[in-house]
Amino acid sequence: MLLLKVVLITALAKAKADEVVCRLRGTRELPVFSKDGDFIIGGVFSFHRNFRAVSPTFQTVPERLKCENINYREFQLAQTMMFAIEEINKNPDMLFGVSLGYKIYDACGSVAQSIKSAMALINSQEEQYFEKLCSNPSNILAVIGLSESSLTIGITTTIGTFQIPVISHSASCACLSNRREFPTFFRTIQSDYYQSKALAELVKHFGWTWIGTIRSDNDYGNSGMATFVDIAKREGICIEYSEAIYRTYPREKFLNITNIIKESSAKVIVVFASFIDFEYLIKEIFLQNITGLQWVGSESWITARNFASDGGNQVLKGAIGFASMNTVIPGLDDFLMGIHPSDAPDNAFLKEFWGSVFGCTFEVAGKPTNMVQCTEKENLKDVSNQYTDVTEMRIPNNIYKAVYAVGYAIDNRILCKENQQFQQMCKNKMIIQPWQVLQSLKTVNFTVKTGENVYFDEKGDTVARYELVNWQLDRNGKIRIVTVGYYDTSLPINKQFMLNYSNIMWVDNQAQVPRSVCSKSCPSGTRKAVQRGKPACCFDCIKCAEGEISKQTNSINCIKCPLEYWTNEERDQCIRKEVEFLSFEEVMGMLLVLLSLIGAFLSIIVAIAFFRNRDTPVVKANNSEISFLLLFSLTLCFLCSLVFIGPPSQWSCMLRHTAFGITFALCISCVLGKTLVVLMAFRATLPHNSIMKWFGPIQQRLSVFTLTFVQLLICTLWLLISPPFPYKNSRTFKEKIVFECDMGSTVTFFAVLGYIGFLSAVCFLLAFLARKLPDHFNEAKFITFSMLIFCAVWITFIPAYLNSLGKYTVAVEIFAILASSFGLLFCIFVPKMYILWIKPEKNTKKHIMGKI
Repeated sequence: MLLLKVVLITALAKAKADEVVCRLRGTRELPVFSKDGDFIIGGVFSFHRNFRAVSPTFQTVPERLKCENINYREFQLAQTMMFAIEEINKNPDMLFGVSLGYKIYDACGSVAQSIKSAMALINSQEEQYFEKLCSNPSNILAVIGLSESSLTIGITTTIGTFQIPVISHSASCACLSNRREFPTFFRTIQSDYYQSKALAELVKHFGWTWIGTIRSDNDYGNSGMATFVDIAKREGICIEYSEAIYRTYPREKFLNITNIIKESSAKVIVVFASFIDFEYLIKEIFLQNITGLQWVGSESWITARNFASDGGNQVLKGAIGFASMNTVIPGLDDFLMGIHPSDAPDNAFLKEFWGSVFGCTFEVAGKPTNMVQCTEKENLKDVSNQYTDVTEMRIPNNIYKAVYAVGYAIDNRILCKENQQFQQMCKNKMIIQPWQVLQSLKTVNFTVKTGENVYFDEKGDTVARYELVNWQLDRNGKIRIVTVGYYDTSLPINKQFMLNYSNIMWVDNQAQVPRSVCSKSCPSGTRKAVQRGKPACCFDCIKCAEGEISKQTNSINCIKCPLEYWTNEERDQCIRKEVEFLSFEEVMGMLLVLLSLIGAFLSIIVAIAFFRNRDTPVVKANNSEISFLLLFSLTLCFLCSLVFIGPPSQWSCMLRHTAFGITFALCISCVLGKTLVVLMAFRATLPHNSIMKWFGPIQQRLSVFTLTFVQLLICTLWLLISPPFPYKNSRTFKEKIVFECDMGSTVTFFAVLGYIGFLSAVCFLLAFLARKLPDHFNEAKFITFSMLIFCAVWITFIPAYLNSLGKYTVAVEIFAILASSFGLLFCIFVPKMYILWIKPEKNTKKHIMGKI
């Protein structure tokens, strides 16, 4: 019994071993295009723009995606891949008898379908492979595609585990440069990091500080826009709004974004989106008739000039953005135009494409249809669409380079150009594994027919080179994409960005750069003040305060001028302050000099007249010696006012107030002496009074000298303790400097004035007491008048002096000196000169001694 069981088990095991070990699960995924070869290169493209998803019921097997709307651009890219493979196979200098084949699948713009296509590539699903073991390796050495970053991330993550390299021609998301997450990824398009940086520099270059942004809601748009926003904010660019779009969003979402654009104040919009997503928004903008916007685009849509129809072209005219370098691929145009349904009668997609281009159908005659029957006599050269357009070979050139990169990687393996550790594996050149191609791709370095050098850096990226292109309408209303500049990261920083202004046509065919700012630039002489609750780009312009300037536009702070400088009216320049002092050249200075000289001249005239009439009773009766000394002091008083005029210096400042104090002390001392003489002379006429012998000429001289010496002592102490000095006063006036004399010691200055005031008060008091003496002796009356004028002048001088500013302070002081001096001169000496010159007959002793 035991033996029977062993036999049965052995038989079952043998039967099981004879069964198929590897069996296909689910439906077969067949390539859209395929060709046999010794080595196969896979390709995944979105031959259709979108798909109709069927909600799963979880009761039956999910239905296949229903792809819709042929994408001519993607079909052109797939044909470019086939063309490059055919060209390599015909090249006797490459692969040396080994041929390349291809399998190309449709992703329909779906991440799920992309992954499904990638899995179909690495799992051989043809009939001849069904009976093989699952351990058999895939004959796919590399995969080329996809155009969108999100789809590329899906397939790279899926098949990267199997060490199969993926080379993308258009997936530019900077996230794909992460070698830790995507070690098997390469691309022939530049990383979006450089494009985002270039766009930020472009926006800054044209002074657009207030912009809106729109992005595709996928890895491409979100990553690229995030990098752009980060760099733009560091450059001082503010974003009014940032919206996301995607082809599957409901129309209400696009209408909402359209309203945001319509109501915003930003006139420049940066769009980091795929042309498929952006097409939906442009159609709504055209329907809403929104114009006057300057569009700045990423490479995904900026060269797709036919994607938005004539209406979209009207909206986007003047758009500017960066795109991959354009080129011409020899022979590709003939290859594209050479396809025909008869080349592959069983290819359903080729018939669908043909029917879409020519508006016909291959359906069996007699079936109800609204379309004409395709005759297959149609010619692609007679139509113009994204497939037949060979003027923009930017992305096709990336496909071309990607295929050649794989070709050279395989070629290096065949020629055993790798490191010594791989030499053993080179013995069988017909066995090449995907991981070997992956290693070889890291070191490929070749030049294609167009002259471009191709290689990958340590992140799998290529050198970032862009053309700056501009959408311009020709006379027929068709869009022309004109190159207006370059951005090349391989050049020095100051030469990376080159621009030709004269070739740019802006929105609405304007030749001037459009403005897009939240607030106009603050001119020089003002500073920016950010508006509360708004971005930094929204600000008010506040004029710099007095004494502060700003030389640049949009200054944040104003700079204070140096002490001896002041601002001009525009507040954009510091100018040297005007130095103000009472000069001899100005009218007021000339007038005061003239009055001073007249006063001194009159004093000298009176002195001469007194000297000539020194023996007459009038002169003798008025104490001629003190009179001469008084006239001398008055002359000095008039002349000392000249020292106050002109630029102050060390000696003039010391001389001004000391000379004034001493001369006026001498003058008042003489007047006081004359007053005392009058009083003593009157009392001497009384009987038995001998007072005059105690107040004779010697005592009079001594009193004048003593009183003057006190002032001289005060002035000496002043000069020794803290003398006056020249000082540039910047406090009184903000816009000019007053060049004046600082008093030094304020106490001694007021002591000088106080002493003169004391002498004047005593003199006035004594003269006032003697005012009622007999008329002929009544010189005291004239002295009273002179002292009254003197005191009135200096009392009014104090408030006038304190309220005067600048050079007028000096003018007030000079005026007080001259007014008081003239008062003394006229009141004391004019009556005597009247007798000497007009009434000489009264100049007798009898008249002088007579009584009324």
